[in-house]
Amino acid sequence: MSANIPKVKLGIISVSRDCFVLSLSERRAGAVAAACGKAGVGAFLASTIVENERDMLKAVGEAKDAGCNALVVFLGNFGPETPETLIAQKFAGPVMYAAAAEETGKDLFNGRGDAYCGMLNCSYNLGLRGLRAVIPENPVGTADEIAAAVEGFIPVARAIIGLSALKIITFGPRPQDFFACNAPIKGLYDIGVEIQENSELDLLVAYRKHAGDARIAGVAKDMADELGASGSRYPDMLPKLAQYELTLLDWAEENRGAREHVAFANKCWPAFPTEFGFEPCYVNSRFASRGMPVACEVDIYGALSEYIGACVTGDAVTLLDINNTVPSDIYEADIKGKFATDYALGDTFMGFHCGNTPFCKLAKGALSYQLIQNRLIENGSEPDVTRGTLEGDMAAGGITFFRLHGNPDSSLQAYIAQGEILPVPTRSFGGIGVFAIPEMARFYRHVLIEKRYPHHGAVAFGLAGKALFTVFRYLGVADIAHNRKKGDLYASENPFA
Repeated sequence: MSANIPKVKLGIISVSRDCFVLSLSERRAGAVAAACGKAGVGAFLASTIVENERDMLKAVGEAKDAGCNALVVFLGNFGPETPETLIAQKFAGPVMYAAAAEETGKDLFNGRGDAYCGMLNCSYNLGLRGLRAVIPENPVGTADEIAAAVEGFIPVARAIIGLSALKIITFGPRPQDFFACNAPIKGLYDIGVEIQENSELDLLVAYRKHAGDARIAGVAKDMADELGASGSRYPDMLPKLAQYELTLLDWAEENRGAREHVAFANKCWPAFPTEFGFEPCYVNSRFASRGMPVACEVDIYGALSEYIGACVTGDAVTLLDINNTVPSDIYEADIKGKFATDYALGDTFMGFHCGNTPFCKLAKGALSYQLIQNRLIENGSEPDVTRGTLEGDMAAGGITFFRLHGNPDSSLQAYIAQGEILPVPTRSFGGIGVFAIPEMARFYRHVLIEKRYPHHGAVAFGLAGKALFTVFRYLGVADIAHNRKKGDLYASENPFA
């Protein structure tokens, strides 16, 4: 995993109400820790069982000393309401609360813990203190069930930890007539993300200073090795692209300041190709594959969304335009009745960008040129400065299309829609794929249009909706939309249509 994505060191703190048998909580916590180990989730188990506030300080201290950056607070019995919730207040990282189910009907006197009841009071007290915490869908269970919930907590914790130490670096300004990429940055500060906004000129100056950098040849060779003989269509471009890659890497190191993690949102047209002499898309794709996304067109919330996706999946991500409809002839020939889900034409669309999707997520990628900019800048002639994109149809598989976005009033909203990239040739240009999301037509109208979302969406390669939803809830996002099933109407949907 990239150094730009945090590693989770998990701790478990067990709590016990003093009128219950302490050994019950201790034994059950030990069973949870063992089940976590069996599931491949390493966890530090604090030796102090928390019954009071002094115990709480001691247990939190143990976890901190052990290097833990995320915690599970486990109610082995009813639990002490004040000390258990103060753990979340005193601990700097994300905290999940879970509780023990009763094991057997043969011992419901001394062996009954009443944690089912205790979780209610725990939640109430978290609310009284205004504390954020993760509570899983099924927070009360056996050791194996709690271990499964802990496993689901890991990607959530990774994202929360990453965001707490993230700086988004931009090079702008944002393109003219691209109001979709203009969003107030206050929402970033609300969730603890730092931002540094710079000029395109700053980037150009830094790029020129890297001319002749001794590292260029090595990076260019790495690019050639990645692209292979069939993908390296313009080998003369690689030293320029390598120089640009080094420029961004050095800028990240020199400007991260007090933050551990970095993402970029950079301008890439119309002046970029003429002044730099190439399109930056392929370099952007390489950063995305390393967990340091570079969002196109100074899309700050696109970069934020991509970074969250990278943390949740531990994998490469991309940012795409929700771009064009699938023609009916392609649908009839290649999609209708050919997949496990019988997709309607309205369930499908093409996701596209100029060439920022990582090589590892393309069925067959190659270095190419930006056709639209070539028409605009080079009058459709032999491409020169418009070269530098990474093009190809995207590899088939499950995906999650999502976005966390800042509204004009600085509030945050989000959407999540799971689906798949179909193994269907796009017959088009760019980094592009045929996407299928159940009930996409309704989702497009009553979420994306109705709630004024921009055309950019982040793509996680895998079904990551469960973790993303939990992350957005933890961040305090009140409006989290998803693609509803047929018959489940959106608030704005005309029931008579």
